[in-house]
Amino acid sequence: MRTLITTFALIGVSAVAGLAADAKAGQAVYDKSCKSCHGSDGTPNAAIAKMLKVEIKDLKSAEVQGMSDADLKKTISDGTGKMKPVKAVSASDADNVVAYIRSLKK
Repeated sequence: MRTLITTFALIGVSAVAGLAADAKAGQAVYDKSCKSCHGSDGTPNAAIAKMLKVEIKDLKSAEVQGMSDADLKKTISDGTGKMKPVKAVSASDADNVVAYIRSLKK
């Protein structure tokens, strides 16, 4: 009985891990769709910020890292302020981009 419970627990953990977002895949999408404004490491591109007359948040900051995954995905899909929605990023890609943003945490 104990072996059976352990086996089901391991299967459940494996299934959840399989559904987890992929930061490496997220980096590839980020590099194509986000890097020009947010920099390769999440540090804002000062020239773009100046040109657009906007503050671009550092993605490594406590403020951004403190946002929920849902809020980060909403920002990607809907935009915020002068940031337009990133239509090139699908919902599943957005999960991966959020995982990549989490990997940038200071």
